[in-house]
Amino acid sequence: MNWMERLNERADLMGRMLETIGAMNHLPTGVQSGTELRNAAYRCLNCGETETCRRWLQDHPDGADGPLPECPNAALFEAWLKS
Repeated sequence: MNWMERLNERADLMGRMLETIGAMNHLPTGVQSGTELRNAAYRCLNCGETETCRRWLQDHPDGADGPLPECPNAALFEAWLKS
């Protein structure tokens, strides 16, 4: 998989995760939002749990109360849900 394919794959997984847990409507705004989103994307891009993530998303087609525990962005996404 080339770099661009990996970037697209991870962006899709991150977007699906945010939709699945209902965090898409809780994305940060303001000065820090760009930094938080870039850092989350970077963690996702470098995550070693891609297959686990993909299976977890397939197992939760109707949504979930929180993110995959192994997700490197789990704590951040949980914080977004609480805001």
